[in-house]
Amino acid sequence: MTCKHVDSAELRVPTPAQSVYREDCTQCFDSIDDPTGLNVCLYCFNGGCCSDRNHAQVHHESTRHPMVLNICRKRKRSKRDEPPQKISKLAIAAETEEDRYDTTTKVRCYECGVDDIDKSSGKLSAVVEGVMKANTFAKQAEVQAWEQEITACEHTLCLEQEPARQIESQSLGHCSMCDLKENLWLCLECGNLGCGRQQYGGVGGNSHGLKHTELTKHAVAVKLGSLTPDGTADIYCYACNEERTDPELAAHLGHWGINIAEREKTEKSLTEMQIEQNLKWEFSMTTEDGKELKPIFGEGFTGLKNLGNSCYLASILQCLFSTSAFATRYFQPQEPPPAVSNPAEDLETQLRKVADGLLSGRYSYPDSDVIASEDSPYIPHQKGLAPAMLKHLIGCGHEEFSTMRQQDAFELFLHMLKLVTRSQHKSPAEDPVKAFRFVMEQRLQCISCNGVRYRTDEQDNISIPVPVRRKLRVINSDESEEKPKDEFEPVTLKECLDTFTGAEEVELTCPGCNSKAGFTKRSLFKTFPDVLAVNARRFELVNWVPTKLDVPVVVDDEPFNLDSYMSSGQQDGEDLLPEEADNPAATRFTPNAAGVEQLETMGFPRVRCEKALHATGNGDAEAAMNWLFSHMEDPDIDSPLDLGGSSSTGASASVDPESLEMMAAMGIGTPQARKALKETGGDVSRAVDWVFSHPDDQGEMEEETAPTDANVQGTSGEKVMAGSSDLPATFRLRSIVCHKGASIHAGHYVAFIRKQIPDEASESWVLYNDEKVVKAVDVEEMKKFAYVYFFSRA
Repeated sequence: MTCKHVDSAELRVPTPAQSVYREDCTQCFDSIDDPTGLNVCLYCFNGGCCSDRNHAQVHHESTRHPMVLNICRKRKRSKRDEPPQKISKLAIAAETEEDRYDTTTKVRCYECGVDDIDKSSGKLSAVVEGVMKANTFAKQAEVQAWEQEITACEHTLCLEQEPARQIESQSLGHCSMCDLKENLWLCLECGNLGCGRQQYGGVGGNSHGLKHTELTKHAVAVKLGSLTPDGTADIYCYACNEERTDPELAAHLGHWGINIAEREKTEKSLTEMQIEQNLKWEFSMTTEDGKELKPIFGEGFTGLKNLGNSCYLASILQCLFSTSAFATRYFQPQEPPPAVSNPAEDLETQLRKVADGLLSGRYSYPDSDVIASEDSPYIPHQKGLAPAMLKHLIGCGHEEFSTMRQQDAFELFLHMLKLVTRSQHKSPAEDPVKAFRFVMEQRLQCISCNGVRYRTDEQDNISIPVPVRRKLRVINSDESEEKPKDEFEPVTLKECLDTFTGAEEVELTCPGCNSKAGFTKRSLFKTFPDVLAVNARRFELVNWVPTKLDVPVVVDDEPFNLDSYMSSGQQDGEDLLPEEADNPAATRFTPNAAGVEQLETMGFPRVRCEKALHATGNGDAEAAMNWLFSHMEDPDIDSPLDLGGSSSTGASASVDPESLEMMAAMGIGTPQARKALKETGGDVSRAVDWVFSHPDDQGEMEEETAPTDANVQGTSGEKVMAGSSDLPATFRLRSIVCHKGASIHAGHYVAFIRKQIPDEASESWVLYNDEKVVKAVDVEEMKKFAYVYFFSRA
């Protein structure tokens, strides 16, 4: 039986810039490794499962796209061996998908009811081949992120080429020193063709390209097989010993008679092979006596694959979705998925997908594709889920989270809370970030006249300083010249909280008596959250560079009470100081010149320096620096310091509701439309152009949805304060994010979460180390050095 759609105009080969979702479903983690495989839409390349959930059918019904390519693969069973020796940058593993999997494909048409269409009919042959050769979305995102790190250098920018000559076509060309016709590198300076280094995985090479460089000192070469019509390619500078970009690549290739627009990519790029090698090997986790930790499987015990330096993301996601607020909001197994045209680009869909993956237990089972060596005690772990689509959305438009570099897990936590709050929460669904919100009350008292002022501030975390007490070290005469590592006395969580809430003196002019004697300042809780997120700041300035210190913080598993840290509010007999708007002289703020200078030498912009000094009482630079680290993600961090008295009722602050509705009818989200209209003076046509030229901009929320005051508007009109003032305020440690490494931007992150393990009488600590989920041992030691603590209200 034939299909009338095989020559449809909508059937096109995917371009290198298009995302092809051919690895897992865009609405759940069912994948091509399942028995029923994955259906890839041949019109828009959306991936949909075709098992019991059948999201492929849902996609067809919503889009009326009739044809899909069913892809089903089975892993070739492999033995777990030790990893090979580290290989050089130009000799990266290039194991193909065919080496690892047996893959079957067939074309189906929903409209015609044909289950196995001849793939050679009509346009199908080229389209199917294009889909199977295209990078998966996950790998495409990783490649783009890695490529963001590659820049031009003086040798590519100032390249001087010898007189032009015609070079043989790629099919006939071979290395100038041997007969190899693949893995060829073209010297952009003289046009010599040299083979690269032999690459693990069977790609040949005799290093003649490197030999040519040693003989001629020519620095820049391009890998011919990596050239694409889009102008991308592998470029290597031997002088820098780094991968580089060449802004004039097309012209430099044209010098040797090569038209890049006619090239077709035939080999994997170095970046693609580097990603494969980074993710290839699995390492077991063992106890101190060498025994491997026993894996745990089931609901709530699903791991996340490392996508390349993504352990910071995995650890935060595990902790967030272990809270009832995030689990209730996004784990909705009985509800249909959101009706959106592009599920992979929808934050709501991807958060629900991750919640289902982590909490349902559907994907938590041993990896049957890996078998241990005969004498190995290795226990198979699960494969783990790859949250590539969510990672892409989180990183969109963000300078750091869009890269493949290791990041600060706490900064990611703050960024995620903002993204979730900005997203839509249709009734009866609530913003899960509400569970983290509470109010701190700051009390200022003039030292001279004893007048007081209270200020409330809504927060979703606290960043507490950890007192540093070094242990005395006895220096032996036979001690080596290498500086020994500092050791520190342990401190308790109570000591950290006492320091955080303790009184301090700040330099401010009193608006009541105009005294410059200063104020005492103290901040206490006015309300408490359901989940208290605490960042422990174990850092010390060394030559004005923040350096991590291994100071142990003792945190008990037993519940502890925070009643003593609650603010009592204004007391009888206290005289309130006049507001600053009533005293213009008091609104003038002169930042500490020495503090500004010290902060600017550390690289902070002046606006941030002044804002930090004002927020910390205009005291020392270290306190201001700590404030900056905990407010880096504030949306107004780069706005000039506003001490009140000014009104934002100008035209630029208002947006015509009709214009918003017009842009909404075009499919543009309200936050993006609002910002676009503000940026273009309310002109709808220009605003639409602005949206398309700023696709990664998240836009602006309404001022009412992001109040600066601690109070928010309730449904009945009254002011509702975040958090709860009910006592007792008893909290218990629920989860931690731990980090090993000298810097928060390097090393490795893992999560420990207290959970009820099946068949056990009481809760236990569970370790989430990327895709590996095991019952934790020696968690007491890890708690002492945790980076982020999550306490739940008992």
